[in-house]
Amino acid sequence: MGSCQYSAADWAGLMLHAIHDPKLMWLFGGVLFLLVIASFIGDILKERHRNDASRPTINNLTARIRAWWKMCAVFAVSLLVGPDGTLSLFGLISFMAMREYMTLVPTRRGDHRTLFWSFFVIMPLQYYLVSIQWYGFFAIMIPVLAFIFIPSSIAIYGDTEHFLERAAKIQFGLMVCVYCLSHAPALLLLKIPGFAGHDARLLLYLVIVDQMSDVLQYVWGKLIGKHKIAWRVSPNKTWEGFLGGVATATALGTALWWVTPFTPVQSAAMSFTICILGFAGGLVMSAIKRDIGIKDFGVVIEGHGGILDRIDSLCFAAPIFFHLVRYYFVP
Repeated sequence: MGSCQYSAADWAGLMLHAIHDPKLMWLFGGVLFLLVIASFIGDILKERHRNDASRPTINNLTARIRAWWKMCAVFAVSLLVGPDGTLSLFGLISFMAMREYMTLVPTRRGDHRTLFWSFFVIMPLQYYLVSIQWYGFFAIMIPVLAFIFIPSSIAIYGDTEHFLERAAKIQFGLMVCVYCLSHAPALLLLKIPGFAGHDARLLLYLVIVDQMSDVLQYVWGKLIGKHKIAWRVSPNKTWEGFLGGVATATALGTALWWVTPFTPVQSAAMSFTICILGFAGGLVMSAIKRDIGIKDFGVVIEGHGGILDRIDSLCFAAPIFFHLVRYYFVP
């Protein structure tokens, strides 16, 4: 991937490809169909369990479904307006997630200048580098340059109290909320032979497999979950839920091979990788919440908590998926 940009005509062409891509429309239509079915089931469950003990779980489920309708609408608009719109959407998500994270992580006066640079220079620069396809720079800007800049900026201020802890927290926030997440829209810029104009499918594939793994692990855990994985970190995660969710989501990803440049076997391997990394992301962010002493990172999304609660698994899955696709499918 070089430093050359798509022209305005290229962007327009890609947008038209997305709108008139039958496989993308079938894929997105399938998501909408599942949401309609889920909403219908949720309404039936609410009517049948008005006053019993399962009512809170059902309310949580219906709130999640309503949230998914809203997120699906936003995602659809971003795809329709092309790669620039998708990059802008993910840039906004990164900003909101980073804001949630830094609001809950104690900072000192000496960190304010560093935080200003993190939010208003480093974060926009990362997405700009993605937009111009400067792979060599966007791949190292935060892990190398920002990694050095952040502690240096804090040290210049002269406040050494909890210095290492403060620098590490800001570095981790940038890595997870900005660097890792920026690899999701970067999928739209990969030039895969024979797949030109269809990159939106690859992004939607990643999001569907990742989020369905979360949902299916929750469902399997509620149905047959007994043995806890890490009960001090996430009391609701069970081995049965994990294995059932990963297996089912991997099967779903394998079945969706036709919307990707992968063979069925490659799609199975990719979706399995997404599921495992997504689980790791959710577990790590749960550990952070337990350390801080909170249930959710925010309340922006009804039924899902904050932005970071919803993208925690995607943050870990996106960069590995991007680099696997780039390494094996981009000449």
